[in-house]
Amino acid sequence: MKFGALIFAATAAMLYGAGALAQNQDLLKQDSQKQDTQNTVTEGQPAPPSPAADTTTTMAGAWEFSNADHDKICHFTFRTDAVTGGSKLDVDKNCPNLFPSTKDIVAWARDNYGSLRLLDAQGNAVIELTEVESGMFDGFTPEEGRYILQTAAATAPTRSAADLTGDWGVSRGTGKPICVITLANSQAGNDVLALKIKPGCDATVTQFNPVAWRMEEGELVLLSPRGQSWQFEETDTNTWQRVPESPDLILLVRQ
Repeated sequence: MKFGALIFAATAAMLYGAGALAQNQDLLKQDSQKQDTQNTVTEGQPAPPSPAADTTTTMAGAWEFSNADHDKICHFTFRTDAVTGGSKLDVDKNCPNLFPSTKDIVAWARDNYGSLRLLDAQGNAVIELTEVESGMFDGFTPEEGRYILQTAAATAPTRSAADLTGDWGVSRGTGKPICVITLANSQAGNDVLALKIKPGCDATVTQFNPVAWRMEEGELVLLSPRGQSWQFEETDTNTWQRVPESPDLILLVRQ
């Protein structure tokens, strides 16, 4: 009887062990299948955008850089091109005249705390700014005081033709006008207004020969009879700069 009981117990243990092993194998198989399914779904879906990519896209575009009194204003263009330490930053040529520290700035980056760092060619921070609200940053240096950086869209005034009528000097850089033109508020054709050139203009202007003007998406556009155009964007209340920027800087300055 004892010997039979032992055989029965051993047989039962073997059967139990085999059943447990089979069960464990089934569980492992199910886990493997589940993992394969998850991997398939992940591979079939696009990877979510990284926070860095979102930030780069949000910052890209035109921004206004000024002092606290808003009597010194220049413009930056944030780009998405990768450079040493961050992304490319274009600084308007007149910025170093107003803010000497900006002459070395060529790039930008956001740190893990959300601060904005304006960088030199070696990736070193020249100016650091803190986001105070969406689309606005501020910072400070003892040499130049407080800075304010805000999106150009937030600061761009809405200009009407009536705001811009009158005499404007055309100049190269900050030199004396090489020509004076008059922007009139009278129609000179479909959706364009009349423009007159005063005597004594430089060949730069007379060869272009503007005869009409209009406002187009916030830009002031001068038009020639040959279908050519010069576009200008406002840099301050009485000054417009030809864009895209070129080595031969052309400005319109109210007379």
